[in-house]
Amino acid sequence: MQTPSARTLFGALMLALSAGAMAQTATATAASGAARIDQRQANQEQRIQQGKADGSLTHHEKRKLVRGQKRISAAEDRAAADGKLSAAEQAKIEARQDHQSKVIHRRKNDVDKPPVAQPAK
Repeated sequence: MQTPSARTLFGALMLALSAGAMAQTATATAASGAARIDQRQANQEQRIQQGKADGSLTHHEKRKLVRGQKRISAAEDRAAADGKLSAAEQAKIEARQDHQSKVIHRRKNDVDKPPVAQPAK
């Protein structure tokens, strides 16, 4: 039979090991979240470049979309400045990426019309 102090020591050891395992899992999850955000940023930037190359985006549209991507990257940098990316921070960044993805789609699929010439006076 174990003495009370041995049980307490064993319990404390198990608690410490469990906490360490949970911290590693949280760190791995945050790292995978950051990697997913980075990959999505790269994909969206590639979509913008393809749109410019195939003519579905004007130079002005491309500039605005690139600026939006930079804002998302800056928000990610600010969120991760403390060395971790919380679930709430990750959700906010992913929501911004969702919005940006829709904007990219709309801009690539709109009909760019040449400016209408004004009649001479």
